Amino acid sequence: MNFKIGVGDSKGGLSALPKPLEVGLDAPLFVMAGPCVIESKTCCLDIANRLLEIGARSDVGIIFKASFDKANRSSVSSFRGPGLEEGLEILAAVRRQTNLPVMTDVHEPGQAGVVSEVVDCLQVPAFLCRQTDLLCACGRTGRPVNIKKGQFLSPAEMKNAVDKIHSCDNRKVILTERGTFFGYNQLVNDMTAIETMKKLGCPVVFDATHSTQQPGGLGDASAGRREMAPILAKAAIAAGANGLFIEVHPEPEKAKSDAASIMPIDWLEDLLKLCREIFEIVRG
Repeated sequence: MNFKIGVGDSKGGLSALPKPLEVGLDAPLFVMAGPCVIESKTCCLDIANRLLEIGARSDVGIIFKASFDKANRSSVSSFRGPGLEEGLEILAAVRRQTNLPVMTDVHEPGQAGVVSEVVDCLQVPAFLCRQTDLLCACGRTGRPVNIKKGQFLSPAEMKNAVDKIHSCDNRKVILTERGTFFGYNQLVNDMTAIETMKKLGCPVVFDATHSTQQPGGLGDASAGRREMAPILAKAAIAAGANGLFIEVHPEPEKAKSDAASIMPIDWLEDLLKLCREIFEIVRG
């Protein structure tokens, strides 16, 4: 099924956007993009405004993504973000000033309700994709829910996560493929996972930047090969992905999270234009 992200609802928590973004198995290509973590309001607005321009020039719908808390950093001393209250204020400002739909992670069931009053789409991190209470809390908000496939799960096992959201009378589910553990500090991508998860009736997004990670490869942080992200993105679209997830930053080496894998925002426009061409060819 297709559904829209970025529309108001009866709760009155969000105002309707001029052009709600349609996602689904039969919808146009879209991308979830933004910094890994909210570093500052200025940084988020700068990236969001550039994404707005890139989306218009590439004719690809964009959902702005940034996390208010990175609860699964490798080291206890790593930067986690501004926290729930300040983070939601920044995400609300991004949405208000750009009219881009926004998405953020939730890590605990108690966060789902308050976060859903600010964002257009909730994201369940990969390591939490089996947490029933969290999934159901997200499902009950009525918001679209993007579930990232755990690196420890087969694609077919994501049916259980989908069923948990559906059990809450919420059919607006997106699944994201982001690689599978393969030996030490390595991820591998099985492109057949895209088709397997699409058969669950959900649009499938491919996470091009996290798929290049080498978890824990630096000891107290993840290593990565960002230069491989465009290759993987193009391959995933050719394999039938409905959308992409790409973390971007104007100065990747200075990013406060995932600096080794986050992609320079300057790469994004040309990549999306090419991916849109591939998308249209694949769909005839």
